[in-house]
Amino acid sequence: MKILLLNGSPKGEKSDTMHITRSFLAGMNDVSENEIEYIDIMTKHIEYCTGCLLCMKNGGRCIQNDDMQEILKMIIASNLLLFSFPLYCYGIPAPLKALLDRTMPLSTMAMQKVGDRYEHVGQADYSHIRYCVISGCGFPNAKHNFEALLMGLEMMFCHDLFTLTIAEAPLFNAPEAVSVTAPFLELIRSAGREYALNGKVSLELMKKLAMPMIPENVYADICSGK
Repeated sequence: MKILLLNGSPKGEKSDTMHITRSFLAGMNDVSENEIEYIDIMTKHIEYCTGCLLCMKNGGRCIQNDDMQEILKMIIASNLLLFSFPLYCYGIPAPLKALLDRTMPLSTMAMQKVGDRYEHVGQADYSHIRYCVISGCGFPNAKHNFEALLMGLEMMFCHDLFTLTIAEAPLFNAPEAVSVTAPFLELIRSAGREYALNGKVSLELMKKLAMPMIPENVYADICSGK
């Protein structure tokens, strides 16, 4: 499988969420070796979409000349888009949001009804692409924190989308927390293996991954400097 890993964290390789993503990919590679291309979005020149819509009318050619032209080619050539990023203001970090806005050239002005809503018809058939989103946050739990993000993701990638959201993510960059993070990362690796085999992760394992690594109140106290 050809995987395009898009790291949307402003911290780049030092991202808390990338610890989760690396373990998930390791699990996928346990099943079969994958071809992984990596993009650190913070290092790319990606202008903001101006909303002119010319790309949707002229065969997908954007008026801006930056790194997005090459990134779009990489997206189309991939079998799996894996987005890795931290939760920012209950949503997507700005650099990654700019990239997503600039995927407009993949669509046309034509619309089609799918279920109860309308979607833009693509410039080509993208059914070979699957979507995986891994996001960590610094809160003690995921409840009432990821809901807005997940709703938006389901609208953007309603076809073949898998999401993994993890709370207490800063612990992965804390060496003193290895006694709790190491076994948790093994669970995430197991999730990667299941996803590679089945295209999904079992409900039982997802429930384990939804559990905090340390008690919520203890984590909150640590973050509050108590």
